[in-house]
Amino acid sequence: MAIDISQMRNIGISAHIDSGKTTLTERVLFYCEKIHAIHEVRGKDGVGATMDSMELERERGITITSASTNVTWKDHPINIIDTPGHVDFTIEVERSLRVLDGAVLVPCAVGGVQSQSITVDRQLNRYKVPFLAFINKADRTGASPLKVRTQLREKLGHNAVMMQLPIGLEDEFEGLIDLITMKAIYFDGDNGERIRNEEIPANMVADAEKYREELIDAVSMFSDELAEAFLEGGEVTEDQIHDAVRAGVLGREFTPVFIGSAYKNKGVQTLLDSVIRYLPAPPEVTNTALDLENDEATVDLSSDNDAKTVALAFKLEDTNYGQLTYIRIYQGTVKKGAELFNTRSRRRFKVGRLIRMHANHMEDITEASAGDIVALFGIDCASGDTFAHPDLNYSMTSMFVPNPVISLALNPMDKKSSDNMGKALNRFTKEDPTFRTHVDPESQETIIQGMGELHLEVYVERMRREYSAEVETGMPQVAYRETITSRGDFNYIHKKQTGGSGQFGRVAGYIEPFEDGDYEFVDAIKGGVIPKDYIPSVNKGFRMAMEKGPMIGFPIVGVRAVINDGSTHPVDSSDMAFQAAAIGAFREAYRKSKPRVLEPIMKVVVEGPTEFQGSAFASINQRRGIILSSSEDGTFSVIEAEVPLSEMFGYSTVLRSLTQGKSEFSMEFLKYRRVPQSIAEDLQTKYQEERKAQAARA
Repeated sequence: MAIDISQMRNIGISAHIDSGKTTLTERVLFYCEKIHAIHEVRGKDGVGATMDSMELERERGITITSASTNVTWKDHPINIIDTPGHVDFTIEVERSLRVLDGAVLVPCAVGGVQSQSITVDRQLNRYKVPFLAFINKADRTGASPLKVRTQLREKLGHNAVMMQLPIGLEDEFEGLIDLITMKAIYFDGDNGERIRNEEIPANMVADAEKYREELIDAVSMFSDELAEAFLEGGEVTEDQIHDAVRAGVLGREFTPVFIGSAYKNKGVQTLLDSVIRYLPAPPEVTNTALDLENDEATVDLSSDNDAKTVALAFKLEDTNYGQLTYIRIYQGTVKKGAELFNTRSRRRFKVGRLIRMHANHMEDITEASAGDIVALFGIDCASGDTFAHPDLNYSMTSMFVPNPVISLALNPMDKKSSDNMGKALNRFTKEDPTFRTHVDPESQETIIQGMGELHLEVYVERMRREYSAEVETGMPQVAYRETITSRGDFNYIHKKQTGGSGQFGRVAGYIEPFEDGDYEFVDAIKGGVIPKDYIPSVNKGFRMAMEKGPMIGFPIVGVRAVINDGSTHPVDSSDMAFQAAAIGAFREAYRKSKPRVLEPIMKVVVEGPTEFQGSAFASINQRRGIILSSSEDGTFSVIEAEVPLSEMFGYSTVLRSLTQGKSEFSMEFLKYRRVPQSIAEDLQTKYQEERKAQAARA
């Protein structure tokens, strides 16, 4: 059955931790008749939310992987992705937003716009995703939707305007006033499934008129017809307002604000109406690919089922039946048995099983059209691969992948665990581009790297549960870096004579600090004193020398290397000789260039009762933190600070004991900064001792 693509919506539900995204998705599934009973995230029934299909997610009450489902609301098919709120799983949000056409931003009516909402907002901007705001938890003590609307304006810079007003708040939250129809809406029945429209309560008519005028004034920017009617005092129709709101949302210049309480089953159906009314259908979003045959020229894709297929694999999952690959189809159709081409691996493959996903349940289908989000079974590919018709050599631009900031050593307890750990790591690195692994050449330990303590903790736990791999973990390691602070000259000759032809290469020049990136190589050789053939070898040698700095054994960054002289030998010069010469030259110059150690600095936000603010300040100061700002809102305070990652291990336990478990914190990587001299010396001493111990063992 072909789907009318103009009716389809691809949306994500994204926000900060604990704003109620998964609870909201659960209600959407219920009202769209996809499930017949509502389960809670931390439910007493032990079932857990439908979209949190992983056992670990249900235990912790958090979303770890983005889950995809498909529902129908008023004859509109909607693909929904519920994304994690935790910053450690930021790649899940990145990959979801990369393939979505619209989103619902869910701030909490009490917590409002938090630091992580700013991260989510940045991601929405990066992929130019139009969105609506749904202020959830209007039933909670301290709820203030108007305050949150102001924060959306001030903290995120959105043109946020109320579309609804709450009737009562906190435990008296009864329903909503729709500012377009000027009706009061109530949600009756055990699960709020019966919608009742009434007249606006008399005591709220003046407020409703005031905010309706504000709404019409704001959207008149997007419709000349509406602006004219408004200015001339004529009748403004509901359709005119809807069309103007839609134009503002699609242009990402207007943020309509809706209100509700997913937990109390209020406001979800009106939000669904707004999703199909204001968010774009796939043909209304411009998607582009790069033509690899034509010097990566940008090509606009059309959401046309008859065009040649282009699809993006945005998420991989390992299941009992083999690898499951989630794809978003941008152009053409994908049919069971059809042949597609993976433009990265240059391989053709046949589509075997084609699946429509509902959390962890599957439905076999024979065909999927442009704009759809479906899954394929048994395809060998990587996250971010483009699948195209064999005649097309297109590549979709991939998503932004942040670099890991923390690492952990793993030691399997026995041979069986070692084999299983290998399988688990192979799967996890394929699924999650921010999770990386390598074997340390000196200690021979397996090192895993990720975005935070929780990120690595979850993967270690999954190894134990899903692969029966019993592993011991070492102390978390911070991803330090080394850099230089002044210019260092080099003039180095690499000479080796070992009977027959030897090795000879001389390179001269300098290294200096480079602010705009990790490394830049400048070839300033005149007169061919080093032949062009050997220049790439010099560059390669410099890169190899930067992989491990001599101070504490971490990569060197922020260096510009310039070569301006050198010499060769007619017989003994070779690629290998110039690589070795570059390594020696770099080490010679590095000692002269005042090297320094850099450490990752995290942006930390602590939120909790104001009575514990002093304890939170003290705990940040003890950790070499710099407090940037603190704000109080009644009994609740928010502290923003910059703290070195090395000082943040175990902080959650400390914060809980200081604040009787009432405060919480979130952190994300901010920048690298120079380590204080005394700590740099300790790190150097420790590194030298480890090297001696390894040499003694060898």
